[in-house]
Amino acid sequence: MNIWIIMIAVMVLSMIIQRTLQSRFDKYSQVPTPGNMTGADVARKMLADNGIYDVKVDCVPGRLTDHYDPSRKVINLSEAVYGSASIAAAAVAAHETGHALQHAKGYAPLKMRSALVPVVNFANSAVSWVFLAGCLLLQFTNKVLWLGIILFAMTTLFSFITLPVEINASRRAVAWLGNSGIADAQTKPMAADALKWAAYTYVIAALGSLATLLYYISIASSNRR
Repeated sequence: MNIWIIMIAVMVLSMIIQRTLQSRFDKYSQVPTPGNMTGADVARKMLADNGIYDVKVDCVPGRLTDHYDPSRKVINLSEAVYGSASIAAAAVAAHETGHALQHAKGYAPLKMRSALVPVVNFANSAVSWVFLAGCLLLQFTNKVLWLGIILFAMTTLFSFITLPVEINASRRAVAWLGNSGIADAQTKPMAADALKWAAYTYVIAALGSLATLLYYISIASSNRR
């Protein structure tokens, strides 16, 4: 019962955070950057200021599709960020560039997360089939269900390793935006606020994954009795 309360609370918090995040980005998207620097301009300048010249900045379709691809050394910015000259776009672009800086400097949590990507991809594709098999074979064995729990635990671990990676990238972004003069005393708190709410989405995702994992464990444990 307690786990259900936690899962419902996580769902409600997730909705609140998503709405607040969207509201903040819509608001800060109306605030221009000095010199009308676009998200792409910000990313390229941040790379150059940190002596990184082997990372590309590309535009990708979609909304909130911004990400850094360490395997290809590409900062992919969504259309709304790539060509927008707003403090919101600058914050997102600087955040993704922060991941490129982490990669260049060998930031340990990023290396750990990258190493887990193939494992998590396999776990995500396999876990549904394993749980289905566990339900069908439950009257014979509980081992299949525990296998599914182990696979799902890998995705939960990945969610928690992601937290320091995202928070650190945001800190790098806000610090550089202030030091470079792209954000001033008025707009730097806006960039920090936008990235703070973006970070909350990762926190709530990790908590949701943990709650789901505990729920699966409670089912498997009850079937042992």
